[in-house]
Amino acid sequence: MECTVSWTGATGARSGMGFLAETGSGHVLMMDGAPDAGKPEQGGQNLAPRPMETVLAGTGGCAAYDVVLILRRGRHDVRGCTVKLEADRAGSDPKVFTKLHMHFKVAGKNMPASAVERAVALSHEKYCSASAMLAKTAEITTSFEVVEA
Repeated sequence: MECTVSWTGATGARSGMGFLAETGSGHVLMMDGAPDAGKPEQGGQNLAPRPMETVLAGTGGCAAYDVVLILRRGRHDVRGCTVKLEADRAGSDPKVFTKLHMHFKVAGKNMPASAVERAVALSHEKYCSASAMLAKTAEITTSFEVVEA
């Protein structure tokens, strides 16, 4: 797996803190800093997600992918899956995630809560690479709800 990240503000010293990530699979992702990141040369223009927001989003994507895949493999009629992530960060550098809660909302036809509970647990305990990495610094908790589709 590879990714190349390039600063988009390289034309001038005060051109912002935007970055373009080009992934090995041929996709692009924009990132930017917060406008109030301290000194003017450190601030972004709020044109894209912050880099740490993309880490959080990637973790949610990884976990939701696992949950849907596990439910499908179990031949469950899954119709939707969302995960809301809430994270706390350390107060000093490096400002790693210290707490992370993932709440899954799974929609399906006759979806047993036990199947969703198992899928969330398997993702958290075995399959999700992103949350496994974040678990090195963050206490991770999960919850879920099932919605009839």
